[in-house]
Amino acid sequence: MSPGADSAARTTGNTTSTTEVVAVCAALADATRWQILSTLGSRDASASDLARELPVSRQAIARHLGALEAVGLVEAASGSTGRTGRALEYRALGAPLSRLAAQLETIGRGWDRRLAQIKEIAES
Repeated sequence: MSPGADSAARTTGNTTSTTEVVAVCAALADATRWQILSTLGSRDASASDLARELPVSRQAIARHLGALEAVGLVEAASGSTGRTGRALEYRALGAPLSRLAAQLETIGRGWDRRLAQIKEIAES
């Protein structure tokens, strides 16, 4: 992360740490995980359900779900157990994405301010 981005993260007053941002972005850097998260954003699903819809084995889906769960992007659904029958279902969690979006917005506003200052200097 660049020094400017780190500074922006500190000035938001947001409790999201740089470590969390990097972990969430790393988890989202995989296309399959993004597809899984997108699906779970619309409905709860088990690894078997996801494996039927995506061109990935159930075992691979389970590994991806574990990676998403480790950074707090998904959790077991359907009450405390997350089970429907024998299947463990997952759902997407929006809070980590909202925190990431807030940090990115802060960084974007910082760049906009700097570009406006450069424009002002160039036009004076």
